Amino acid sequence: MPVRKFRDVSEMEDTLWYERTDPELPRAIARVWDFAARICPREFPRGVHKYRSIEEADADCDRWDDMNFRAFQDRKRARSSSPGR
Repeated sequence: MPVRKFRDVSEMEDTLWYERTDPELPRAIARVWDFAARICPREFPRGVHKYRSIEEADADCDRWDDMNFRAFQDRKRARSSSPGR
């Protein structure tokens, strides 16, 4: 990957985005999603969930987010406390 130098942030704007028709775009998106899955994997309860209200569904979604965030923090703590760091 070539290294580019910029004098101003405004010069970078054209290099950051892919055109919608660019055949590289789906591969770039897949790489970002793969990176995110490796760095911060998310887990959701299996199955179909039925709710009586949108508030109940939102509360369940918040619980899943909290569960995933706690798992992320635990992994981070485990890495930082492992020997050799």
